[in-house]
Amino acid sequence: MARLAGKVAIISGAAQGMGAATARLFAAEGAKVVLGDVLEEKGRAVAAEIGDAAHFEKLDVRSEEDWQRVVAAATGKFGKLDILVNNAAITHFGAVDEIRKEDAERVLDINVIGTLMGVKHAIPALKANGRGVIINISSVDGLRGCNGLIAYTASKWAVRGMSKSLAYELGPSGIRVVSIHPGGVNTDMGNPTGEVGESLNSRYTTVPLQRIGEPEEIARASLFIASDEASYISGAEIAVDGGWTAGRFEPHLPGAPASLAVA
Repeated sequence: MARLAGKVAIISGAAQGMGAATARLFAAEGAKVVLGDVLEEKGRAVAAEIGDAAHFEKLDVRSEEDWQRVVAAATGKFGKLDILVNNAAITHFGAVDEIRKEDAERVLDINVIGTLMGVKHAIPALKANGRGVIINISSVDGLRGCNGLIAYTASKWAVRGMSKSLAYELGPSGIRVVSIHPGGVNTDMGNPTGEVGESLNSRYTTVPLQRIGEPEEIARASLFIASDEASYISGAEIAVDGGWTAGRFEPHLPGAPASLAVA
């Protein structure tokens, strides 16, 4: 298929995980992709694997100069820009009374300011087309609260809210903006110890689908939003989380998994 034929995309955090999966899928569907990441060796390897449809640029999303260079590389090499996927992010675990100011600032700087700077510097190229798509990768933690993730949760709620405001600000220019909210995903961030099989999925028994997601499953949601099939979707939040944010199992009521049944 060629659902993105003729389109050009920039994907941040594309050296591994969801970003790399998105770059591969977009290229397979006909797009030219510019991969941005601070992990140069890994990023160049992914771009080389994809082939002529891909180009890598070092990108620290906190740097306006880096963003300017990446956008210039996309338009210079491939002639235009249609799609921006703000995927780069970090997390931080810790109780609120233990978190250091510099750790919170780093999470917010990368996850929020990095996303905003990507949008800021992509806008002129997107407006030149008269249309475009911005996909901001948030999280289930941008739809709910979670203990031990205060800075990360704050950042992902910010990405969600920013996306809605951007949908209004950029809609008159033909630019759609959507936030995607992955649940647990089998990446270095979501599975840092490299667990597999039942050991990995045992942490997801309270999720309706009772398993972790794969990077390709998030990438397919981004593909749909980036394609013309989603031409009237903007300002939306798309949960790709196995049903995590739908509610919760009530073990004492019918329909709960046997593993959660109350004796």
